[in-house]
Amino acid sequence: MKFVYFNDTKRVVHIHPATFTHGCIGSAEQIQPLEERELELPEGSYPWVKMWDYGASGLTILVWPKKE
Repeated sequence: MKFVYFNDTKRVVHIHPATFTHGCIGSAEQIQPLEERELELPEGSYPWVKMWDYGASGLTILVWPKKE
């Protein structure tokens, strides 16, 4: 399954490393404003997404593949 995140925040968004240790495949580069990022999730899963705001350090998202 593919998951596409569109950064409409006007801020740089970092991807939490656990996104990739739990099975998602894609680029770990930070997501620039107005940029889309596509992640491939393991078969039979759906995305659970959490975002943190670390203030001056920026935004971070975690994409966690949940089993159906």
